[in-house]
Amino acid sequence: MDLDEDGTPTTGPAARRVSERFETGTGADTGDGATEGAIDIAPRGFAALFDAIAANIALVIHGKIESIELAIMCMLAEGHLLVEDVPGVGKTSLAKALSASVDCTWKRVQFTPDLLPTDLVGVSIYQRSTEKFRFEPGPLFANIVLADEINRASPKTQSALLEAMEERQVTVDAVSRELAPPFMVIATQNPVDQEGTYRLPESQLDRFLLRISIGYPGRTAEIEMLDDLGSANVLRTLSPVVSAEEINGMIAAVRTVYVAGALKSYLVDISEASRRHPGIELGLSPRATLQLAASTRAHAAARGRNYATPDDVKAVGLATLSHRIMVRTDRGAHLSPEDAVRELFEAVPVPVAR
Repeated sequence: MDLDEDGTPTTGPAARRVSERFETGTGADTGDGATEGAIDIAPRGFAALFDAIAANIALVIHGKIESIELAIMCMLAEGHLLVEDVPGVGKTSLAKALSASVDCTWKRVQFTPDLLPTDLVGVSIYQRSTEKFRFEPGPLFANIVLADEINRASPKTQSALLEAMEERQVTVDAVSRELAPPFMVIATQNPVDQEGTYRLPESQLDRFLLRISIGYPGRTAEIEMLDDLGSANVLRTLSPVVSAEEINGMIAAVRTVYVAGALKSYLVDISEASRRHPGIELGLSPRATLQLAASTRAHAAARGRNYATPDDVKAVGLATLSHRIMVRTDRGAHLSPEDAVRELFEAVPVPVAR
């Protein structure tokens, strides 16, 4: 299939079908990847819904539009978000503002060293009156779960999230229970060198689609925060701007974003290059390649396109890949994961439109 100069698919029934479905705003995917509960989002449109969510969150998080948009893209790509930064810059506020912007269920769990796995997934309680066990679901049975300071809980409790994040289900007493879509874990994390923190294992990090940092606000944004008397007051009055059904429709629309064969080869080339890079000890896994494709589709959709380009890959590459690789620390190497990802994008040739 051919691409024009900006990467638009120009031929082929698949490209035509994808384009028609996206342009009409139809959320439901008629293929194998159909999203349960998805609706036609045409009355408001994908771009209008995305902008409404971003504008609502921006009432709380000032001057951080890139972080806000990445958080929304993460949800629409059916991924999980890790927000890592120093205390006090708005990690929890971002998660709460996103949750408050969507009319769905959400739960907050404060991770502490004494938190148990059953505090997350739930527990079976014996009912004396019926002489049967009744399952009491935990906070993971919500559409959006805020795992606050996730690296302050023990590794055993952290691992309780793995099944839920990967398979959208939890298993208790040998019974698997599905989690209703949309389902997203938003975890906040303090720097690992702070007291009382546990380093997240590689298997846990790999389950997060994106890792972002908010950073300190600019001067103007910080003055606006003082005018608002902090984000807490705004959060109390924040109302949902989209429904869970509309989010499911947007998720289904993102799935239809077209990725050309040349762009798929580009994604694989990046992963293969990471496995050969002399400064990288642990390269990108096949799951990382799939996740990069998912976040690329979400970025393209957020920019109003039904097809992905190399620019979409580069826009989300750092947030998608930097937490998935392990750099070498021997032989005096000082390469950071972020610099390693930048080197990969510089070294791998970008596919040329034809």
